Amino acid sequence: MAIPLVVGIDGSEPSLEAVDWAADEAVRHSVPLHLVHAAAGDREPSDVIGAASKRARERAPSVRLSSEVLHEDAAAALVDKGRNAFALVLGSRGLGDLAEMLLGAVSLAVAARADCPVVVVRGAAEHRGGRFGNIVVGVEEGEGSGTALQFALREAQVRSCRLTAVHAWNPSSRALTTRPAPSWYAMEAHRRPPSQVLDEALRGLAERYRDARVSSRVIEGPARRALLDAGSEADLLVVGARRRQGHPGLQLGLINHALLHHAPCPVAVVPQI
Repeated sequence: MAIPLVVGIDGSEPSLEAVDWAADEAVRHSVPLHLVHAAAGDREPSDVIGAASKRARERAPSVRLSSEVLHEDAAAALVDKGRNAFALVLGSRGLGDLAEMLLGAVSLAVAARADCPVVVVRGAAEHRGGRFGNIVVGVEEGEGSGTALQFALREAQVRSCRLTAVHAWNPSSRALTTRPAPSWYAMEAHRRPPSQVLDEALRGLAERYRDARVSSRVIEGPARRALLDAGSEADLLVVGARRRQGHPGLQLGLINHALLHHAPCPVAVVPQI
């Protein structure tokens, strides 16, 4: 049995937009869709499940649909469901979040702790509806982007769209300082041209996803700005997240936080395996 795509719902409009996005995604990947509503305490779920289920059925009548109400903390419930999920899909804000918040507390907590990819559905309808035919993936130095690249390539293939792999670099950060005995990593980073970082990251993966149209873009400047700008013409922005040594959860750095709060399109945070 295929593992499901799980959507966290709370009755808010952003969570219903997440249902729409997830329903389309379930069709693309031929996976079941599972709606989860975490009702705090003894509060009744009212018609939250019913409204979301109706919306999903109208959007994707062929998808196998199930739902569940859990009386526990929403973030903990969703992280637990993510241990056996194709991905977790969430809205950018929930009912309990302040209007001025850019990202809901539950979405941020789940993105930081889940074992599976987490998609936070952001942006206007044109970015959620596949208008641009483009997925952007951020590629960093080292091995932290491998799983994110695989996720992005798979998405590009099932959508029959192009994938833009972006690597941002700052010349000043690559220059070797006068400190004695610089690390091997620092010397390697200094030797490797930015284009080589992208070429090595993509090598081999593109062969596994031959139907995906892949282009590379090297941008001089901060990664945060490069990815936010690239996301303005994307249907999905994909970034990796590292595991923290000795601690549960992921390392959501400044770039991940910036994208989750400010990206103009849906953002997928993919844990490094």
